[in-house]
Amino acid sequence: MKRLFVLVVTVFVCSTTLAWSQQLLDGIAAIVGDEIILESEVAQYAATLALQMKLDIQNEPQKFNELQKNSLQNLIVQKILLTKAREDTIVVEDSQVEQVLEQQINQWIQQIGSERKVEEYFGSSMNKIKRRVRKEIREHLMVEKLQQEKLQEVKITRQEVEQFYQTNRDSLPELKESVEISHILLQVTPGAESKQQAREKIAGILERLRSGEDFAELARQYSEDPGSAAKGGELGFIQRGDFVKDFEEKAFALQPGQISDIVETQFGFHIIQMLERRGEKINVRHILIRTRPTKADEERTLKLLLAIRDSCLAGADFAEMAKRYSNDETTADKGGYLGWFEVEKLQLPEFKSVVKELKIGEISQPFRTRFGYHIVKLLNRREGGKLSLQRDWEQIEQWALMDKRSRAMQKWVEELKKNLYIEIKDEIKE
Repeated sequence: MKRLFVLVVTVFVCSTTLAWSQQLLDGIAAIVGDEIILESEVAQYAATLALQMKLDIQNEPQKFNELQKNSLQNLIVQKILLTKAREDTIVVEDSQVEQVLEQQINQWIQQIGSERKVEEYFGSSMNKIKRRVRKEIREHLMVEKLQQEKLQEVKITRQEVEQFYQTNRDSLPELKESVEISHILLQVTPGAESKQQAREKIAGILERLRSGEDFAELARQYSEDPGSAAKGGELGFIQRGDFVKDFEEKAFALQPGQISDIVETQFGFHIIQMLERRGEKINVRHILIRTRPTKADEERTLKLLLAIRDSCLAGADFAEMAKRYSNDETTADKGGYLGWFEVEKLQLPEFKSVVKELKIGEISQPFRTRFGYHIVKLLNRREGGKLSLQRDWEQIEQWALMDKRSRAMQKWVEELKKNLYIEIKDEIKE
């Protein structure tokens, strides 16, 4: 849930970012061990931060230049930690990468307006965007997992919390009304009936292809991939890493002109045809029939969530039920714990309206967001105002622990640096 923030994108900034990406495509900003940081990567990272900060890049070039320098330093730290994550053989699941990727692409499409505009923004095809973003997400998740494992070792004492408060009390912000919440998310997924319907539909299409009908024409008529259907299902040249594993394994095993059997992925059922192979790249087209949740699937999901809620009300531990049932991979292993949020800054309006009405310890009725059905438990509520150790101990302790962990992480990174070759190119140096 904490990854559900989106960028406010303007047309001007999009076109400017595209220009940088093209101009700086091959420049090397820094080398960290075996990792290379491109100037275009630094520019894109800085442009994203500028969007978040609402920085006018054209009229404030000095501020943006400083932002690029900071961005480079952040990326160097990322590469240092990525090197360590690979050394420690940190692994993240493909399903988690694909889930985050789909959320990110959908957020961009919703925010910018269409898939075509997303391609214009990045100056690249959707295939290439996904390949790059998939790689970045995997690396980010690896680094995040490494940090979590390392920082779990860092604890804090009561005396350290009190010292942190005394040292920083004048600079600590006043709190707005905040809530501490946990949730259980059930995604509405296709059941056996909807999968069977989709499989029967694509089996009929496969039979027509084997009878000699034109692949491109059937793709235009029936494929449910909006990005390729109008092009006869053609995806263009791809390489390994562009698509999910099951699709790639079948696609790369085909010979030119050959048509696959039915291939199932998390998106639905595919038929793939190999058009051309050039070394390690292939040009393929496909027909996709999606497995879509039915009304019965939605009712089944809601019924299960109501049963989970009833079990919690009858005495079952909410955290244990979250670990067992929640589909939110980022919080399930933490018992559904989302943390503290200022009520007015909750990103999902459905959450905001629900938590406003809850009392401490209460569990909400199921409610729908674009991610599925949720129930929320209100763990604590805090009124706004100045911080005090007595009333706001948990918040101050959390900040103190974050501060200690940040300093520990900085120290660890400095130690890791000693064993790595790091070169920053002259044109990017301060």
